[in-house]
Amino acid sequence: MSANIPPVIAPTPATAFERLLTIMDTLREQCPWDKKQTFETLRHLTIEETYELADAILDGDKQEIKKELGDLMLHLVFYARIASETNDFTITDVLNSICDKLIHRHPHIYGDVQVNDEQDVKQNWEQLKLKEGNKSVLEGVPVSLPALIKASRIQEKARGVGFDWEEKTQVWDKVEEEMREFRDEFNAADNRMIDKEKAEGEFGDLLFSLVNYARFIGINPEDALEKTNKKFIKRFQYLESKAIELGKNLKDMTLAEMDLFWNEAKNL
Repeated sequence: MSANIPPVIAPTPATAFERLLTIMDTLREQCPWDKKQTFETLRHLTIEETYELADAILDGDKQEIKKELGDLMLHLVFYARIASETNDFTITDVLNSICDKLIHRHPHIYGDVQVNDEQDVKQNWEQLKLKEGNKSVLEGVPVSLPALIKASRIQEKARGVGFDWEEKTQVWDKVEEEMREFRDEFNAADNRMIDKEKAEGEFGDLLFSLVNYARFIGINPEDALEKTNKKFIKRFQYLESKAIELGKNLKDMTLAEMDLFWNEAKNL
């Protein structure tokens, strides 16, 4: 038997959300695929959807952003529906929980705390988390985050409690210091075998200091690197297309020939 399709009623957030919940209930009860899903089976799909949203944001595609937000919203509702079946929590519990947290974490809005700027807000946020039972301000950084994003989040959270440089020149001095240490490790290796573990450590220190400088001057290092990745892919694919036009394989072309097309791609 076919289920009744929930109608589009008045276009308000509440009615639209209720429509999604109704559809989710129906799918969970009647669709063979939806019936089988668990937290664990949905997890990797949620991660994929999050990256698709991130791609849409970097591309500036508003319609795609809307679509990916919908996909993520479905996942959130799906998790809550699964949890409700074991009486662990419901979507109402989820929504009230985040509302309560936001009110508690914004005493400058819902209380009598005074703040001067964004930095004060961040510091209050981290201090409140410690009062709530967190043993470290770094506890909120997910272990599975990609390393570049994790480095940025670690530094942001440390800054939230006042552990930060005062001037950007100090941060750049640290970058140059780490660059010298990394370079010196390889210069010393001329007369001995490279200590890969030590070199890796020095390179990690250099990357961490660069992330710190980027954060200090308002650049998101993850976004910056991803934009460079996209730029490289576009130029390299142009190079590949030109090779095909010439009836050649890239490996058969000289560097001079490839540089010619690479420079053309830079001007597109």
